[in-house]
Parts: sequence; C-alpha cells; structure tokens
Amino acid sequence: MAVMVLLSACGGAPASPRPATETPKPTQAPAPTPSPTPLPTGSPTPPPQFNSPVSPVGAPGTQGKIQHYTYRILNTYPHDPKAFTQGLLPLDGIFYEGTGLYGHSSLRKVEPESGKVLQQISLAPTLFGEGITIFGDKLYQLTWKSKVGFVYNKDSFELLQEFHYPTEGWGITHDGQKLIMSDGSDTLYFWNPETLEEVGRVRVFDDQGPVVRLNELEYVEGEVFANVWQTNKIARINPETGQVTGWIDLSGILSATDISQPVDVLNGIAYNAETGQLFVTGKLWPKLFEIELVPVE
Repeated sequence: MAVMVLLSACGGAPASPRPATETPKPTQAPAPTPSPTPLPTGSPTPPPQFNSPVSPVGAPGTQGKIQHYTYRILNTYPHDPKAFTQGLLPLDGIFYEGTGLYGHSSLRKVEPESGKVLQQISLAPTLFGEGITIFGDKLYQLTWKSKVGFVYNKDSFELLQEFHYPTEGWGITHDGQKLIMSDGSDTLYFWNPETLEEVGRVRVFDDQGPVVRLNELEYVEGEVFANVWQTNKIARINPETGQVTGWIDLSGILSATDISQPVDVLNGIAYNAETGQLFVTGKLWPKLFEIELVPVE
C-alpha cells in the first residue's frame, strides 16, 4: 500500500511504554509565525463525566502475529520548522494542520509543494492545541489539559461550537461514523460527532500488554494509525478490539543533515483515501514525507 505519512520525531522507546502520571510537554518554542487574533479561551463550564463500557485488554500472546514494517520515502515536501505539529490531514489538495505550545497554537491550511501557510487562526495563549480531524463540513480541534475542544467550519475556520471532555486531549480522527480520540493513555474513545458524547471506548494492547501514550491518530482503511509519543513508531490498531496488528518503525526518516535547529518527536499522520498516499512529519520538523510501507520479513 502506497502511503503518505507526516511524522513528528519521537525518541526510541519500547513498543509498549509505561504510562506516566503527568505527561511533560515543552514549555519553550521558537519565535512564532505571525498570526491573527486569538480564538476564544474556552468557558469554565465543568466537563461532563462519561461512563462507557471498556473493552478488556487481551492477555499477551492471545492475539495473532504482529506484522512489522519499515518504510520507503516516495516524496519529500517542505514543512514549517516553527510548527509544533499536533494534527495533520490532507483534503482538496492542501494540508490542514493543528499546532501546539502555549502562545503558539494554531489551525492552518498549508500548500504542500511550498509549505506556505495559506490560512491560519491562533488559539488563545492559555491553550495548548492538539489533534484535528474533519467530519463532513466541520473541523474538530482538541486542546491538551484545558479539556476544551472547538468545532469550526472547515473552509472559513469560523468557530461554530465549543465543547468539553473529562480527559486530556491528544489525537482525534474518525471512521466515517464516529469520532475517535486519544488522551495519552492506552484508551481510544469513540464520540458521537453531533452530540460529542462518548459512545464507547477500547483499550489498546500488543503481545507485550497495554500500549500507552497514544498520540496523533489517523484512520486508514479500517485501522487506526497512532503515533506513540516519544518513539519513532506508529501502531496499527484494530479499533473494534484494540489489538495492535502492526508496528511501523520510522527511525532515521529525518536525517541529521535535515536538522539545522532543535526538533521534537515524530507526530503527524495524514492519509489520502482517494489516492492511497500516506504522509508523516514531526514537531518542528523541516520536512514532511510521503512514504510507502515495507513489510519486514
């Protein structure tokens, strides 16, 4: 399958890292790209508490063989090295990108060939932007610890709605019926895209046990692809069972010669369902890559 993946550089880590009680995030960033007036900061309304059934984690060794993959770079594109990528997706010939860091979080449209920002809005400086997804004509954006998300018109970026959730916000995608969200744990949450209420959840595992630090998400041909924070790996997840069906190792995709300033981890997966292209990039990376997955024999 020819896939175009946009990655955020992650440091190597075990396939099934252990959870942390509090996830550290960078507090400093390079000078931001000029941006327009910040969006609303989010109201203090307490988030709703959801109670949904949790699928049990499978015992190690009970699932089928896990396929491992490396990659082949098909194309390379410029990427804004000041963009702390938290969400990425392709649509109508452009990339939509959500970026993070306090005081620098944004939502933008980007021209792939040049990396030029075509349209951008900024979040309030008190918000740390996270994952994005487009469902119909609406674009959804999460924030990290503020427990508030935003719904926009995907074309104009007009703010349509503000909503709350009881966990941290990390990644978000959808399967055509439900939104799928991660919070940095081993759990994927399923939301009704209209009511934004939780309708289910599943815990993710591989042959070593729970897989935590699930970050940016992308729905790819019936599976959820998830960056695992602080690693160079992407997990391929069966969203019905939570079972990891494959591991994609992107180690070395950003070479030392590409780096002229500090970069952060691999983060950002974009899949074009019409063309089968897979893209990856990372936080503060100067490049974005279209890749093809290569099975490891």
